Amino acid sequence: MTDPRTLADQINRGLRDLVLMLRRVSLGQSITTQQMAVMGSLEAGPRRMSDLAAEHGVRLPTMTRQIGRLLRDGLVVRGRNADDARVVTVELTPAGTERLLRARERRIDHLTERLMALSEDERETIEAALPALAKLFADS
Repeated sequence: MTDPRTLADQINRGLRDLVLMLRRVSLGQSITTQQMAVMGSLEAGPRRMSDLAAEHGVRLPTMTRQIGRLLRDGLVVRGRNADDARVVTVELTPAGTERLLRARERRIDHLTERLMALSEDERETIEAALPALAKLFADS
């Protein structure tokens, strides 16, 4: 039986390697991996700035700067909450959605190539682990 702490260390190292690999794939793209993550959070619709900051584990001023760059590039627009005009919301523009989808496609293409280099058994092992990983990564 695997010690949970040892497994946690292995997962931590694996995720670090995965993040670094995806950052390298994203190098030279017009949006950064952080911007891509924020834009991904906006796919389901407008979000409060404070909620975005909390989700991404940053302070509100940091998220405000990140959103400012996306605003400058025409990838998001600011709005107001219909119930409370003091609440600032952010949503993707059509250009933002297109840019996000292109960046995601590039990552998926790269991961597909990497997965094709694995054996069928290795791919099946990864696929079998996905439900447990989804449970592990779910918000608590």
